[in-house]
This record gives sequence, structure tokens and C-alpha cells, in this order.
Amino acid sequence: MKEHQVVAVLTQPDRPSGRGMQLTASPVKQLAVQHGLPVLQPGTLKTEEAQRDIAALDADVMVVAAYGLILPQAVLQLPRHGCLNIHASLLPRWRGAAPIQRAILAGDAETGITIMQMDEGLDTGDMLLKKSCFIAAEDTAESLHDKLAGLGAQAIVEVLQELEYGKLSPERQDAQQATYAAKLTKSEAQLNWAMNATQLERAVRGYFPFPVAYTFFGETPIKILRASVGEGKAATPGTVIAADKDAIHVACGNGALALQVLQKPGGKALPVAQFVQGHPIKVGDRFGAH
Repeated sequence: MKEHQVVAVLTQPDRPSGRGMQLTASPVKQLAVQHGLPVLQPGTLKTEEAQRDIAALDADVMVVAAYGLILPQAVLQLPRHGCLNIHASLLPRWRGAAPIQRAILAGDAETGITIMQMDEGLDTGDMLLKKSCFIAAEDTAESLHDKLAGLGAQAIVEVLQELEYGKLSPERQDAQQATYAAKLTKSEAQLNWAMNATQLERAVRGYFPFPVAYTFFGETPIKILRASVGEGKAATPGTVIAADKDAIHVACGNGALALQVLQKPGGKALPVAQFVQGHPIKVGDRFGAH
């Protein structure tokens, strides 16, 4: 198989990071520098300067993956074969910013990668290749992201090969089947104990590692990093109905959620047995809005 030449890498500008808030290059830039690849870091692609720099690359195609900047029409038409997006869902399901998390939250059995010809719409372009991926019962947004990253790498290489030999057969999306994967917010990750245990267990997995599911115990916000669906008895949602060395069982609107790994502000993520040593929680206590 013929190798493809990477003429440049575009990534967002360096951002302040860490305790010292030092300007830090993105992992994409760091990898590009390791391989001696030219790096462009425009803050926007809407300026003439940015578009002139991209045009000067004389690229055949531009591959986009979780870039975070809008590509205006002027940029989309610069490469000879346009811009291809590695999208982490089986389009048209889960168009938008958070397809991996939304698939878990919705309880989807599978998701996947779609290589798409980009247009000015929000993930509305023609589909060039799809690869499916089973969502395991224990998958978090992090683990599913890693699976899809590998799948996406395979898929884009296949598409580039087929593009080179003119073998692609673009497929239009059925807009009536589209769903929207809205951007994640911290506020939505607060657990609503009136929901059923299955929904809350998905929330714990779907919001990990960001923004992380949380609840309040009194005035203290507590992050929930791992949980499972347990058996519950009738009790006010948010009430602790059982506690042992492995889990704190909390009543939900239907069923119970077994909290297994928790974290208080400024503390480490701890399994229940260690967490309760410093933060005693007993049957009858309540989690919920402070």
C-alpha cells in the first residue's frame, strides 16, 4: 500500500495548563514535532492569513479529527479532494460535539466511526465509510474513545487508499434519522436520584473522565467515578439504603445505584472502603441537592 505524505499538521494554539499555567502544546503538536512535521496553529480559520497558509500547502486532502474549530467554506474547498472528517458515531446518529458520551447515556448497543466528506452543515456531509463498534457494559467515555480512535485510524487509511484510486461511493445521510449530540456541561453531570438506576449508571460511565458525574452530601460535592446497578428497596431517592466494604447503595427513582469509587474536592479517587474511613456514611443518610 502506498504511503501518504503529511505536508502539515493543524492544531489549536498552545494553552495554559497545570498548576503553573504554563503554555502547553497539544498532544497533537507534540507528536507532530517528534516526527519533524510542520505545525500550523491559527486561532481561527476565517482569516485570509490562515486560509493563505493552508492554500500554500497545496494539499490533496485535509483530514479532520476533533479539531474544535469551524472550517469555513473557503477552507473546505482548498484541498483538491476537500476535507474528510473522522466522526465518532454511525451517522446520521449523534451529529455534534459529544457523540461518544451521548451514545453511552442513551444506552446504545453499538456506535462506530464514520468517515465523512465535510460540508458547511453540522456533520451533514456524505458518508464514505462506516465501521461499527460494540459498546461493552463496562465502557466509559474514555475506554470507548480509545476503541474508536484505533478504529478511526484504520478507517481513514482505507478511505485515503480508495480515494487515490477513485473507488469511493459517497452515501447521502438520511436527515430524518439524525440525532444531536449536544456539547457536555458540568451541570448536567449532577446525578438526579429521581431517575432510574440504569440511567444513572450510564451517566457515571458516560461522564467519565469529563465532566465526571457528581452529587452532594450535605454541602460537599462528591464525584462518582464508578458505580453499578444494584437491587433497591422503596425509599426516597438519594437515600442510603445499605452500605458495605464494596459499595454504598443509594435508592433511585427505580432500583438502586451501588457507588464504588468516590472522590471529594481536593482528594484522591478512593474505593468505598477507604472513602468512608474519612467520610462516614450510614444507612438513612441522603445524597442530593445541597
